[in-house]
Amino acid sequence: MKYVMFICTPVGGAELSPAEIAEDPRFASYIHEVRTRDVVRGGARLRPAADATTVRVQGDEVLLSDGPFAETKEYIAGFDVIEVADLDEAIALASRHPAALAGGSVEVRPVWE
Repeated sequence: MKYVMFICTPVGGAELSPAEIAEDPRFASYIHEVRTRDVVRGGARLRPAADATTVRVQGDEVLLSDGPFAETKEYIAGFDVIEVADLDEAIALASRHPAALAGGSVEVRPVWE
C-alpha cells in the first residue's frame, strides 16, 4: 500500500536546510535505511511555513493570505510517499523518522489508489 508521511515540525523550531539535513547523521542514517529498503516513491522538503500562501474562494472572489492554512503549533515541513506492506510497517518507519524523534510528528495517511 502507498502512504504519505507528512513530516511536521514545531513552529519556532530549527529550520534545517536541505544541505544541513544531508549532513545530519540522524537523517543520513534514516535516508540510507529507506533507500536500502526501496520504499520511498517520492517526496520533498518544503520551504518554511512563512513562505506559504493560502488560497480560499468565496463566491467569485479569490482570497489570499500569507502563511499556512491555520494557526498551529506544528507545520508540514515535508512529505514522503512510501510503499510498504501495511499500516503497521508505515507506522514503524514513521516512528524512526528523525523529525518524530526530535519533538515533531509524522502523520501517516493512506493514498487512494
